[in-house]
Amino acid sequence: MPLHAFYPSETPFRGFISCIHRIADNETCLLVTLALMKSQPRFIDRILKYRWISHILFWILLMATFTLSTGLASGTWSHVYTHTAMLPAQIAAAYVLNYVLVPKFLYKKKYGLFTLYFVLSIYFFTVMARLFVVHIAEPLFREDYTQESIGEIMSDAVYLFAVYFPAVFMYGLIMLIIKTIKKRFDEKHEIEILQKEKAKNELKFLRGQIQPHFLFNTLNNLYALTLSKSDLAPQVVLKLSELLDFILYQSDVPSIPVEKEIELMQGFIDLETLRYGDGLDLVFEHSVDEPSTPIAPLLLLPLVENAFKHGSSGSAEKSKIHIHLLVQDKKLSFSIFNSKPRTIENNGSSGIGTANLTRQLELNYPNQYDMEAKDANDSYWVKLSIDLH
Repeated sequence: MPLHAFYPSETPFRGFISCIHRIADNETCLLVTLALMKSQPRFIDRILKYRWISHILFWILLMATFTLSTGLASGTWSHVYTHTAMLPAQIAAAYVLNYVLVPKFLYKKKYGLFTLYFVLSIYFFTVMARLFVVHIAEPLFREDYTQESIGEIMSDAVYLFAVYFPAVFMYGLIMLIIKTIKKRFDEKHEIEILQKEKAKNELKFLRGQIQPHFLFNTLNNLYALTLSKSDLAPQVVLKLSELLDFILYQSDVPSIPVEKEIELMQGFIDLETLRYGDGLDLVFEHSVDEPSTPIAPLLLLPLVENAFKHGSSGSAEKSKIHIHLLVQDKKLSFSIFNSKPRTIENNGSSGIGTANLTRQLELNYPNQYDMEAKDANDSYWVKLSIDLH
């Protein structure tokens, strides 16, 4: 007579399910686990680095959770013997499922072969688990019973599937869920790294646009001064060298103090005023509550350069360039206005300046900025607000 006729109410799966409910209700255990992960990040990193450690801990945790806790809850060792006897079949089933069947057949869309081998593995490992329970575990705690033969165990496929399949393969499914979550996390992490690298390279490209553009315009100014044999040429060369030193060698960082950005803009303005002198109505006002407030480098310079390029050249009238900068509580407000000759057609293009700035803002301050531009026949105005937090 089959053993489960004597022992119908106690199955490995029922004990397993009861353990899951106890774990779900144990908030203290969950809080302790989360606290450990936060307080011991190096320990967690080491576990993830050495896979064999994580596998050993996985099985120790399952043994402690589902085997020992079931025995303690029931007050007998019979559950401990039963679960321990099934452990070799559970381990083998978990690794066959996760490292053979799923990656070699399911992920490669060989669904027919996966189904066939999965059904065969269910039968093989449930028979293995039942044999270990009947012939190793139950003689330790049962007396005066008829032990099932190997043939009886192998022929009772319905009982094997209904009772032992969930118990044997549940650990493998838990491992599969963990591996799937980890795989998705790793893929997401890789995508984030690639996106950051792409953004970093694009920022370098955008700043690289400023360098030759700025240098080209400044050299044109210097050339004009040398043609007229102006005494200002040496001063222009000196200020140009100071600006280029920062642009070429100090701007390849995520952020700089806002006072450094102001210093850079002031240097460029000084360089331009050497050329235009009294022919320029220039206002540069700035107020900053905390000079060390970080800001992305070369963020505002393209607009200043753009204002001088379009507002101070080719006009017989006195050009106007008004710049206002306010930084308070890590909120930046910047506005720049420049007049321009009416002879310049309004074609909607503002050169490298505004387009360059817009892309830098998208990369450095996504959803943290607001920019408004007005391009009239005789003037151009830009207002920019950034949350620098």
